[in-house]
Amino acid sequence: MLTHHLLDSLAAVVPLRRHLQSMPEGQREKLLDVGSGGGLPGVVFAICIPELDVSCVDTVAKKAAFINQAAAALKLSNLHGIHARVETLTQKFDIVSCRAFASLIDFTTWSRFTLAEHAVWLAMKGKHPEDEMAALGPDVAVFHVEPLQVPALDADRCIVWMRPVA
Repeated sequence: MLTHHLLDSLAAVVPLRRHLQSMPEGQREKLLDVGSGGGLPGVVFAICIPELDVSCVDTVAKKAAFINQAAAALKLSNLHGIHARVETLTQKFDIVSCRAFASLIDFTTWSRFTLAEHAVWLAMKGKHPEDEMAALGPDVAVFHVEPLQVPALDADRCIVWMRPVA
């Protein structure tokens, strides 16, 4: 559990920080984690990057409530649980992330309207998702696939970074 979930989420913190630093001031403030479930990686991102406002959306009310309970217990004013379907949200975010949520095509289709004008998608995946990337339409550009090293985990992990194409 520790290696598979927590360390897996922690492995994405450095690449996320690096990406945030490359973004202009005022365009690196809000992250939406889609299908957060038990709070990974959203809670980890909120703890490790306190200047980032992290909203975790899940269709299960208990899971969204858990995120809010964790935020209160850990005194994380930058962490919010949202009980909703991602495709119903109207708020805009600078980064939209997921881990173990859906295929890349479903993730980008369902969350597209939550993207701010300059925003990107961060999808945490296992092995390099060649088939999923090939299935993406011309309206989504993969601009980087970043391998992740997870301590004590003998499995492939990566982040697929994407942006919308007008």
